[in-house]
Formats: sequence, structure tokens, C-alpha cells
Amino acid sequence: MKLDQLHAKLLSLFPKKQVFTDELSRLTKGTDASLYRLIPKAVVQVRSEADVTRLLQFCYRERVPLTFKAAGTSLSGQTLSDSILMELGRGFEFSKIAENGLTATFGCGLTGGAANLMLKRYRRKIGPKPASIQSAKIGGIVANNASGSSYGILHNCYNTVKSMRIILADGTLLDTGDQISSRAFLNSRADLVEEINRLKRDASESDATCATIERKFQLKNTCGYGVNSLIDSEDPIEIIQRLMIGSEGTLGFISQVTFRTVHDAPLKATAMVYFAGLREVCSAILPLRECRVSAAELMDRNALHAVEQQEGMPPELKSLPEGAAALLIDTSADDELTLLQQISEIEQKLAHIGTLSPVRFTRDKHLYERYWRVRDGLFTSAAAARPPRTACIIEDVAFRGEVLGDALTDLRALLVASGYDDAVMWGHLLDGNVHFTVFPDINREVGIQQYARFMERLIELTVSKYNGSLKAEHGTGRNMAPFVEKEWGSEVYELMKRIKQAFDPTGILNPGVIINDDPGVFIQNMKQVPDAHPIIDKCIECGFCEVSCPSKNLTLTPRQRIVAYRHIANPPSGKSNRKSLLKEIKAISYPMDETCATDGLCGIACPVNIDTGVLIKELRWQRNGKVANLAADFVADHMAGITSVIRGLLPIPHSLGKAVGYPSIERIMQGLFRVGNGLFPLWTRHTPTASKKITADYFTPDNLETREVVYFPSCVTRMMGGPSFGSDSKEDVPTTMLTLLIEAGYGVIIPERKDRLCCGMAFNSKGFKKQAKKKEQELNDALLKASRGGALPIIFDMSPCLLHAKETLDSQLRLYDQVEFIHDHMLDKLPIVKLPLTVTVHATCSSTKMQLQDKLYAVAARCAEKVVVPDDVRCCGWAGDRGFFYPELNRSALEPLSESVSHVSAGYSNSRTCEIGLSMNSKITYQSLVYLVEKASRR
Repeated sequence: MKLDQLHAKLLSLFPKKQVFTDELSRLTKGTDASLYRLIPKAVVQVRSEADVTRLLQFCYRERVPLTFKAAGTSLSGQTLSDSILMELGRGFEFSKIAENGLTATFGCGLTGGAANLMLKRYRRKIGPKPASIQSAKIGGIVANNASGSSYGILHNCYNTVKSMRIILADGTLLDTGDQISSRAFLNSRADLVEEINRLKRDASESDATCATIERKFQLKNTCGYGVNSLIDSEDPIEIIQRLMIGSEGTLGFISQVTFRTVHDAPLKATAMVYFAGLREVCSAILPLRECRVSAAELMDRNALHAVEQQEGMPPELKSLPEGAAALLIDTSADDELTLLQQISEIEQKLAHIGTLSPVRFTRDKHLYERYWRVRDGLFTSAAAARPPRTACIIEDVAFRGEVLGDALTDLRALLVASGYDDAVMWGHLLDGNVHFTVFPDINREVGIQQYARFMERLIELTVSKYNGSLKAEHGTGRNMAPFVEKEWGSEVYELMKRIKQAFDPTGILNPGVIINDDPGVFIQNMKQVPDAHPIIDKCIECGFCEVSCPSKNLTLTPRQRIVAYRHIANPPSGKSNRKSLLKEIKAISYPMDETCATDGLCGIACPVNIDTGVLIKELRWQRNGKVANLAADFVADHMAGITSVIRGLLPIPHSLGKAVGYPSIERIMQGLFRVGNGLFPLWTRHTPTASKKITADYFTPDNLETREVVYFPSCVTRMMGGPSFGSDSKEDVPTTMLTLLIEAGYGVIIPERKDRLCCGMAFNSKGFKKQAKKKEQELNDALLKASRGGALPIIFDMSPCLLHAKETLDSQLRLYDQVEFIHDHMLDKLPIVKLPLTVTVHATCSSTKMQLQDKLYAVAARCAEKVVVPDDVRCCGWAGDRGFFYPELNRSALEPLSESVSHVSAGYSNSRTCEIGLSMNSKITYQSLVYLVEKASRR
């Protein structure tokens, strides 16, 4: 079928907004975390089972290949397509918890992290725990039979999935948890059921086949199909369900999954234990298997080198000898006594094994999370440290525990002999499952052939010498497809080919994955990762950043922006310069730049701290011309006058709204916004009123006890700090904060010439570096003077301004967010009485980056009986003033908000502009958290 015909037929089946045929979308959406690159002919976003069925039936009828993509965090090339790529859209993120958390049903589009967050209140979790769990989606987790750091195969998908809804290649729906659906399926797809029964008979009647299957699945194994289902189950429906697990989208689509959840003990402890080498650490396997261990994570010396320079890492990492290895041991329990007993038991078992330092467990929450973040980010951290212009390829093997020491020694020798001395090795010790990276130069044929020779020797080592698993966790994909028969033998491989034929007789589902006759497919279509910009060159396109991005459902994600930039900076023609680069980026300005919030949350989610927003701000700086810089100069030099004018204008539409009705005024203002094409900002009833001008420079309490603070009212609150629409307060934010400070006995100093001051963030976010530095310096000088050289604490009333100030101002300044200061210094000085209210709190991006969210929640909990924090809301997408001009970004980011806070009376945050967008996209009023504190403190 010709390309234009394909596009036309897809557009006849789906709304235009769900079909992507442009080059940018096909390139960026077609990317996953693997070492391969295929560009689809079209991307179709599905939002319901009906969409999936319609697309499958079209592809089945037209014989058009189709690949499913959820989060795109898989590593073996199983979510790529050069035909049609089916992308999960919203509509598959539902959940239902039953039996007090013992079972849980999730849509395939929900992330594993979100699922566990819902189960946390029941002290339950899903069994699989891949390193990508915060980003990976349920459908992908099950389709890859993920397991992760949890010890053993007991808790993998194969053993914890209770039922699922499946849509097969011809559009047939099977709900394995519904008897009516199952009975109907037995009749409607009798052909498939009959072949399943024949496959079971043929597998069960062969002693050699049964022995092979039983032996291979004693280890973690995701190479090929889950043929253990043929000998584990009698019911054909259950066999079909189990075959879907680990099938990587080659047998059908998994729409929803019901898990038998596993217990999540609330008390946890972890220890980082150091050994002289790999053989020594492997000697801990048998003793630890006798203990109650949740996980035991191996990291070799190269892995430790990859993370030892990161902030907060144990200092002893840098001094470990070459060849050393570490073991991260985790244990958990329901009560204090049991946890202490388990720790003691582990310490006793390891007492006779030589370690480089004593075994010490920690229960400190922050250190615990830091250790695990290091472990979960090892792959990407190692990849970030790779030599320039090399690919990062991760392999994933497993060996029996009794031979693991020998196998790892041989594996390390093979890596060195193959020219991969810098390979990083880590894994799940008790399972004998080891991951390792190699960094071949795939830009040259010699590098590709070097990798091919290494793979052939790896297959021999893993399968022929040690009878291990070629893929323990990461799935077969394209990477291991040519070697499935080598691992399993011809008889079992023939069963696998029959399984594929039975489910997908026309071969349209993810062709080339798992079953592939091309012996060279593993070195074809390899993704080149050229140097593009120092800010992003470390990126390996893992996709961990995407889940927190406010524009992910509107335009592009951070990973997709990086893919697009790399493509533009390194065009196929090889000809690129700054002028052509900026021209190309301008052509895609809306998805690339205008809808990027530059909030920095992607930098938190990224294991190597790549903040894609910094790249976008750099592009804005390069794009800003002379006229734009003159305008920025004018604003920077006339801050007092401009804020005064805006303060005078803000009350006018509110006065008109009260006179003629807010709906009428909003229609007029929205009309101006549309016809203005970026000239007029969007105004709604939630746009704040003006603040009163602060005329005094010092406020004295009645009971001054030599406590003084500096309060810097930001330019935003000086302009629009007035009461929000729907607020029961008549005072503005600065007045309310001053009232609380005076009530707590503080003398308050206001910086001199405050009306001219600005932290510079507004200029910096738009790429006006010179103007930003000017305002930063002015504020720095004013605060140093007001605080007497940093002797007094300084309070900011906008968290984004505070973050920018912390990043740019003199380090001797003691800077606080207003809610942070209330939490740390004022709660015991105010007559707070808890109010009978249910409120919600939104932690802004800047609060999250400064790790202030717990303090916000704590202050709210002190003032209100119940505090609700929505699980599925992150960045609000307002992004300074961006929400005034691109409200669709804010609306997309906050789509789940209204339902999440439907039972709440009021909302609170600590950023005036964010509160506008939060109020617009919910049915409640959001305002500064200081209002709640003031309300609870009224005498």
C-alpha cells in the first residue's frame, strides 16, 4: 500500500489528532530506549479498546504490520516499527483495587510507579519491579514479563497476573477473568484453542522438551515465548493468558491486567557491602538465600566508578581498590523487632565472608532512597560516562548460582578480550542475573563487526558453557531474536514458531521480534547517537524523563525534544550550521520550544540529571534578536513602572465582571486572546487582583524579642498578589504573610527599592541572559544589605523565584520559601487551631526540586483535618507566564486534577501563577498556603 493511501485510510478511521504522519512525530514517537532506530510510516494514538480493535482489524484485513508502544523504555528493540506504530494515549490509565488490596486491576497505560502508589496504603505492591518502574507502563511490564530486583521469579508477571483483557490480531476480545467472555472465546476461536491444545500435548508428551523447559525456567528467562505455560497449565484460556506474558506485542494486545499483589512491608533497611572481587561477592549467594532478603544487588568496580562522583554518594566509593565489587542488600519487615532480627541474621551469615568493611545497615529514608536511585540509574549513569559518539548497549544474562563466580570471571575476561574494558556490570545476585553494558562505535563498520563477534562469543559462553539465559529480564526483541533457537534447541523453537503462527497467522504483529530468520538482524538499523550539544550528549533516550513532563500529552517530551534536536543538528546530508539549525528549530517552534515548560522536573527524573529545559532556554537565547533584547532591557530597567501599571490594570476586568457578570467578560477577553495571536494574554476570573503597594520598609511586632527577618515580595506578588476569585480572604499575599510574621513576633525588613527588584528568572526562562544577570545582581546587593551580610533569614513568597535565587545569588544568603519558614520557625509561635476542612496541596516544580513538598504537606496538615495530595498531578504547566499565552499546556498537564480533588473544599500552593492554572482546571480555588495558616491562626 502506498504511503498516501495508508495515511488516507487511517484518517478515515480515526480523528486527525490521533494520526501522526509528519516527519517530526514519526521520528520522535518512533524512538525507544533500545540500540535500534526504525521510523514508522504512521503513528496512531489509541484511546480505547474500540480504537485498538478498529486498528487491528484494518491491519489484519490489509496485511499491514503493526507494533504496540507504551512507554518505550524497553531495551531490546521490541517497540519499534517501520510500518504502523500504535501509541497508547489517555484512556488506559484506570485502576480498581479489590479485596483490600490483595488484587488490583490496572489499565495498560498506567505506570508501574503509579500502580504501587495506589497500593501503598494497603501495604501491597505489584510483583515486578523493573528499574524503569516509574516510567514503564503496565502493558509493557507484562508484555516483557518484567521482574527486576525482587528476589526470585515468584513475583514476576508470569506468577502474579490473575487475569487480563486481550485483543488478538483479528480484533477478537478475550477477558480471561470473565467466564462468559472465556466461553464465547472457546467457540469463536476454536481454531486457536485447538492449536493450543495440540501444542500442550506435543510439549507434554516429549520428556526431553519438558526437561528443557523445566531446567531453563529455573532461572529468570525472557528469551523466546513462555513455553512453560504449555506444561504448567491445563486450561487453554490460562495457557493463552500466560503466553501473552513476555510475548512483546507479537501475539496480541494486553488492554488491562489484574494482579495478585504482594506484601510490601513498611519497615526497610539496606546495606552497601564491599568485597574484594566478583568471586568473593558470589560467595555470599548461599548464605543470603537462607536469610529474609528482599534484594541483593551486585555492582562491579566499573559500575561504582560510574556513580562515585554523583552528589551524596558514599565517600568510600572513590577509595575502593580496582576489581572490588559492592552488594546492596535490602530487607524489610512489618515490625521493629522482626526487622532487627533480620538485620542481625544477615550480619551473622556474612560474618565469615571477607568484606572490605563491616556490614552496616541504614534505615535513614533519604540514604535508603539514594542508594536505590543509584542502583536503578546504574545503566544510564554508565551510559552517560561512555566515550563520545559510541552507542550504549545493555545485555542481560543469567547463570546458576553455583557457577556464577566462574561465569562472571569468564564474562569479565571476554569483555576485556573483546575491547570492552570499560564495560559496567551489575545485577540481581541471588538470581544469578547480571546486566552489563558495552560501548561500541557503531558509526563505523569495524565497530559493528567487533560487536557482532563479541555477541557470538557471548552466546557460546552463556549457552554452551554454562547453560544460562541469554535474556533474563529485558525481553528478546530484535537484539536476541537470531539466537533464540541456539538457546532452546530446535524442538522448543519449533513450538515457539507454531505459537506465533497460531496467534498471528498473517504475521502483522511486531514482525521480526522474538521469531526472526535473519541471523544479522541484531546489527541492523542500529541507532547512531552523534554529538549534538553538551547539555544533552549524555542522553541515551531511556525515557525516564517523560512521565513528569507537562507537555507529554500535548506535543513533545524531553526525550523527543532531544531526538529532534539531534536529528536537526546532524542532518543526513551532513551539512549543518548555527543558522540552519535555528531555522529548522523555528519551523518546529511550537512543539519544541513554545510548549516546553522548562520546569526542570525531567532533570530530577533523569538518572544523569539532564534538564532538557536548559537546552530550550539556550535555544531561546540564540534566537532572541536585537529588538527582543531592547524590549527586555526596557522591562529590566523599568520594573517599578511596569509593575505599577499592571497593578493598576488588573482590577478593571474584575470590576466589570462584578457589574455585568464574569461569563460575559471572560468571553470578551477570550476573544481578544484568540484574535491577538500572542499579543494579549488570556484573562479569566481566576487571574488575581492587584496587591496593595507596600510603603513601609520595616514592620514592628508588639512583642519584638530581637527576632528579625527580611521579607522579599516577588514582582509577581507585588503585581497580582491580591485575593483569588472565590477566596474568603480580603487581603493580598504580602499583607497576609506580614500579618503572620508580626503575630509570631518577628520584626520584618523590606529590602530598599523593592519595586525595582526581580530575581531574574522571568528573563532567564526566555533566554535573556544579560538582563537576567543584571536583575540577579541588583537583588543580590539589596538582600545582602537588608540581611546584614546574610546574618538574617530572607523569605521569598514565590517558590520558583526562591529556586532561581538559590541557584544564582550569594551562597551566604539564608533563603527560605515562606511556607518553609513557617514550618521551620513559626508553627510553635502561632495560635494554630486545626480546622474541620478537607484541603489539597500542590507542590510546585520548584518546591519538588528543593525537596520542600513534605514541609508544605506538614503545614497544611497542622491547619486542616485532612490533606489530599493527588497521585497523578505533577507540574501544572503554567510555567511562569506561559499559561497566559499557551493555556492548552496547562490544561493538558492538569487533565486529571478536577476528578482528583472533586471532594475537596479548597486548594493551596506556594506560587501565585501556578495557582491561577490550578484554579482554572479544577472546580475549587487555589491560593497561597499562607492563607490557610492565617485562617487557622485567627484568635
